Order: sequence, then C-alpha cells, then structure tokens
Amino acid sequence: MAEANISVAQDQFSCPICLDLIKDPVAISCGHTFCMVCISGCWDQEDQKGVYSCPQCRQTFTPRPVVSKNSMLAEVVETLKNTGLQATRPAHCSAGPEDVECDFCTGRKSKAIKSCLVCLASFCETHLQPHYESPAFKKHKLVEASRRLQEQICSQHDKLLEVYCHTDQQCICMLCTMDEHKGHDTVSVAAGRADKQKQLLEMQGNSKQRIQEREKELQELIKAMETHKMSAQTAVQETERIFTELIKSIERRCSELTALIRAQEEAAVSRAEEVMKQLEQEIAELKRRDAEMEELSHTEDPVQFLQSFQSVATPTGSSNLPIITFSSTLTFEDVITSVSQLRENVEECYNAEFVKIPSGVRDVHILSPPPPRITMQMLNMQTQRLHQLHYPEVPSTAFKPYGYGTAKARFSMTRQM
Repeated sequence: MAEANISVAQDQFSCPICLDLIKDPVAISCGHTFCMVCISGCWDQEDQKGVYSCPQCRQTFTPRPVVSKNSMLAEVVETLKNTGLQATRPAHCSAGPEDVECDFCTGRKSKAIKSCLVCLASFCETHLQPHYESPAFKKHKLVEASRRLQEQICSQHDKLLEVYCHTDQQCICMLCTMDEHKGHDTVSVAAGRADKQKQLLEMQGNSKQRIQEREKELQELIKAMETHKMSAQTAVQETERIFTELIKSIERRCSELTALIRAQEEAAVSRAEEVMKQLEQEIAELKRRDAEMEELSHTEDPVQFLQSFQSVATPTGSSNLPIITFSSTLTFEDVITSVSQLRENVEECYNAEFVKIPSGVRDVHILSPPPPRITMQMLNMQTQRLHQLHYPEVPSTAFKPYGYGTAKARFSMTRQM
C-alpha cells in the first residue's frame, strides 16, 4: 500500500522544467516548485529584462524573488530516491536528431510539439500545458514545432511578422508599415500566402505539363535512336552481303562504306545520347522543383511559406537545350538501294555511282540539323579510325577524302585490282 502511495506521488515531485525528480526543491510565491538549479537558470536568462516569471504559470515578479531550499520537501524527495523509484520522462518523448527540442527541458531534451510565436520558444507536451491552462497565455499564438522561430520576428523592431508587403515582396511587422514600408501595398501574411498559393498552383501545372512534354520527347528520341541503330546495323549487314559477291577491289569499297556508316551512326547516336542526358537532367530538376512546390503547398505557416516561395519561383532549366526535331532521314534505306544498284551496274557506272553512297550515309540523322561541331573533318577522322579498327589489312592511305569545304565532299580511292 505504501508503494502505491509513493508511485502516485512521483509525478507530484517532478520538476516542471527538467521533468526529473526535484533536486534541492524550492517553492516560489505562486505555489509552483522547481529544482533550485532549474529555476535559477531560467531567471538568469531574464536578468536583462528585469522582470521574472514562473515557467509554469507565467506569473511575473519584480524584483527577482529570493529562493531557499525547502527542507521538508527535500526529505520527502530523498525518501523517494531511497526506494529506487525515480521520476523519469517517457522514452518516446525524448527528442531525436530530426526533432525540435523543448527549450525548457534541462538535461535530456524532450521532443517539442508546439512553438510559441510570442514566447519565441518550443515546448514539449508537459511544458506546453500552461499555455492551455493559464489565462496569461490566452493570446499567445502556437504553431507546429519549428527551429525557425527567429525568422518570424522582425530584425529591426523585434515584432512578429504579421504583414506581407507586395511592393517589396517580403514579410514585415506592423511597425514596418508605419516606417520604411509606409504607403506600400500590404496585406496580412495569410492573404499574401493565399495569393502566392494561386501562383504556386499555376507554376505546378506548367511544371507538370513541361515534364510530360519532355518525357514524351525523350521516349520518341529513344525510339528514333533504336530505329536508327537497327537500320544502321541492317545497312551494314546488307552492305557486307552485297560486297562479298564483288571482286576484291569492290571489297575495299565495302570496307570504306561500312566504316562510313559506323562513323555516321556513332556521330548521330553520340549527339542523341548527349541530348538524352540533358533531357534526363532537366526532367530530374523539374521533378525536384515540383516536389519542393508540392511540399511548399502544404506548408501551413504563412511566413515560412512566403520566405521559401521565392526559391521555387525562380525559373530553372538549361536555356541551351535545343528544340527536339527529328530528322526526316532516319534510316539507311537509300544506302542499301544505292548499294544494290551499284552491284548491278558495277562495271559500267562504278566510279559514277560510288560517290553517291557516302553522301547518302551523311544525310541520315536522328536529330536535325546536326550540331555545328560535327564537321566533315571530324567525320573523316572517325571513318578512318573505324576503318583501321575493323579492316586493318587495308592500308589507311586507301581512304582519301578531298575537296573538304566544298558543296559536296568527294572521295577517291586508289583502285587495286
């Protein structure tokens, strides 16, 4: 029975500040009891104001009350300690790394559940009770626990930011409206948030539409690239099949054409992959911004909303990304046709028809027009490199591009029979 009485008494002997069993208990004139260290620490912070208050009921005292240890209460607390029963806060109330800590807890901090814009402090469930119970806190404004309380106070007047200035696009206090913001277009922060919320919704709609458009273009580009690669592969296979039927001198031409197709494929695919990468980066950035705007749209605190709005309102995205335009000549069908015609007329129009083949290869693109840096000189170098890689037995001097810079690139090859 005695144990039951002690168990009930534990909560009555817990310090409202540190939530532990009271150490060196002292009672102040309003009737509340605290640890001597806890109440002294609270009042030390109020020395500059010259007005001291009870942390539990907020009754004020001037001058600072003189406190002394309550010996009788200390003996009762010591008895509780001897029983091995300690008043400890629940483990689930302790603040984690991501939680806002209670400003009034000492020692191990409890998780704050509300912040007061008047007190500029955060409170755990226990220390918040005076705000609900005492008339002195009736006009205090409670918000979700936040580490950014100081940002909601005017740095010039030390007043709560309650007004939004449309003229200067910033949150201000009431005194600011009579000072440097006098005559400006101002509304309450709630009204300002409502206005910006409409803009945010419109921005979100535009962002989602842009994401859909870019995703569609990305899929079309992937499909076009696969078609291009498959067509290039088919052209290579058909070219090799046709040229195996020709004499050895024609086989050298086959090697040249195969290398040229590969070079054009590599250049076109390289360009397409570069644009794909830019598209994927832009889509990722747009989705990230969309997520930020979604999170911002659910922010209840109008000041935090308005202060974070500008960062998502600034447009992003690369201005260098070209408009996606797909080439009308995507496959190597014309190349295959030209090769077949060359086989049929090899003896009569060999030299006349061969010059059409490389030009036909160069006309095949995934994206139109090709970027300026893909020059004929680079294409010739890539062709020679691939030629030597796949056909090392053919001398590199057999491939001789000339006439670079003219309207049509011409090729000549030493004919060896």
